[in-house]
Amino acid sequence: MTVSDTHRAIDAVWRIESARLIAGLARIVRDVGLAEELAQDALVAALEQWPESGVPDNPGAWLMATAKHRAIDLLRRNERLERKHEELGRELEAQLEMAVPDLDAAIDDDIGDDLLRLVFMCCHPILSTEARVALTLRLLGGLTTEETARAFLVPEPTVAQRIVRAKRTLAEARVPFEVPRGDELTARLESVLEVVYLVFNEGYSATAGEDWVRPALCEDALRLGRILAELAPKEPEVHGLVALMEIQASRLRARVGPSGEPILLRDQNRARWDHLLVRRGLAALDRAERLGGALGPYTLQAVIAACHARARTPAETDWARIAALYDALAQLAPSPVVELNRAVALAMAFGPAEGLELVDVLTTEPSLEGYHLLPSVRGDLLAKVGRFVEARAEFERAAALTRNDRERELLLERAAACARGNRLYEPPG
Repeated sequence: MTVSDTHRAIDAVWRIESARLIAGLARIVRDVGLAEELAQDALVAALEQWPESGVPDNPGAWLMATAKHRAIDLLRRNERLERKHEELGRELEAQLEMAVPDLDAAIDDDIGDDLLRLVFMCCHPILSTEARVALTLRLLGGLTTEETARAFLVPEPTVAQRIVRAKRTLAEARVPFEVPRGDELTARLESVLEVVYLVFNEGYSATAGEDWVRPALCEDALRLGRILAELAPKEPEVHGLVALMEIQASRLRARVGPSGEPILLRDQNRARWDHLLVRRGLAALDRAERLGGALGPYTLQAVIAACHARARTPAETDWARIAALYDALAQLAPSPVVELNRAVALAMAFGPAEGLELVDVLTTEPSLEGYHLLPSVRGDLLAKVGRFVEARAEFERAAALTRNDRERELLLERAAACARGNRLYEPPG
């Protein structure tokens, strides 16, 4: 194996093992920042040694053993550490000596619990949403600071600062490395799911830049969601979110044309949908529903996505059921955005006038003032009823509000079509 081949292998191993490695080390040192540094030290050691010695049979165990050795060295030479840490160093040394005959145990012990603890720590409510996203992608998604910055179109120093501050905040607040219980678990799980879905949504419909979709971010979110579903198999909303993401991700190839242009739902070639992802999503939805209890907001959205997935053609879509599901979602998790989606469903099920009535009410909603999809949907409905002059103005307003270049082009094209008197109505894709 050449040096370049070895480096590619190391990169692949790091992507797979880094979250497990950091989680295991965080359990030991009780500090995610220090755990990441130790993991990075082990990675550097691999880059130095594996090109000559070859990739070990169990690379994850090798990295864990190396990181544990470095943890002991660090604890020994830092004279200012508390006595508890000195005792911990002796305990680690004893553990390591006992584990030498079986390095597999070094990486596998309590790894599921460790990963779950790391997820909850990264998504602790003490951190801002932006910090939670950045830290989760760094420690659990395996993304570099540069990759995270590029994905969210923010300067790399900004992301780096968020990550550093997040780790410092967790350390200063002495956030315990544990899975919360009772009511706190419910509240914290909501934060975890929110972060994963935010990452997915940014990939599914990029807020800014030249790309309409960023599949890599969707894949990262899906991977995190699947891990979470394995670690928390009895939480229906976890499976509901996975179902929603699997079904939505099934459309990614069909959402973009040959030149990267957006293709809306009604115009998509459904043969290009990934039906394996659809089946996985429906299976996850079935698991969520079989766990019992009232459906949560992610599971309800997954049921809506399943309505689209089961329709072989746009005409077969059960819009009346989708409208009823949005009614239920609006009662469970009321928000102006849910109301906007409900307006689209009402328009498709019962005619554009029905939807337009609700959208007109939403135009006075302060939180939607800069939300480009409000004038976009209103333009759709106005065009459907033949009010092309007003529709054109709405599409132009939406184009001015969006920060995504591809979406802006689409909206301006629709404004131009209204100027020609063409009837347009496409539900969001």
